[in-house]
Amino acid sequence: QVQLVESGGGLVQPGGSLRLSCAASGSIFPINAMAWYRQAPGKERELVALITSGGDTNYADAVKGRFAISRDNAGTTVSLQMNSLKTEDTAVYYCNLRTGTTLIRYFWGQGTQVTVSS
Repeated sequence: QVQLVESGGGLVQPGGSLRLSCAASGSIFPINAMAWYRQAPGKERELVALITSGGDTNYADAVKGRFAISRDNAGTTVSLQMNSLKTEDTAVYYCNLRTGTTLIRYFWGQGTQVTVSS
């Protein structure tokens, strides 16, 4: 059983910063990648940032230069540092975990609300 626990969401003014964290536990190895997605009201869920087990990263164009994804040394916690936040960043942010070799499985956190408003 896999559990992903997200934290760090909240209300912030435009231009401010937030740091999201996601801790994974349970039967999670091997981990292929961890990622953050977000879903705004009325929109599809979209990839925000991803980091592989080897440390490679990629970002959505909308957040490049503002957000940074990282992992702890054990590879079981992923963080998303969000700087220069815009109102357009308002969404529910979800942690995603990709595991397995021959059988690939995906797991989702329950989401944490990020609201950027003046």
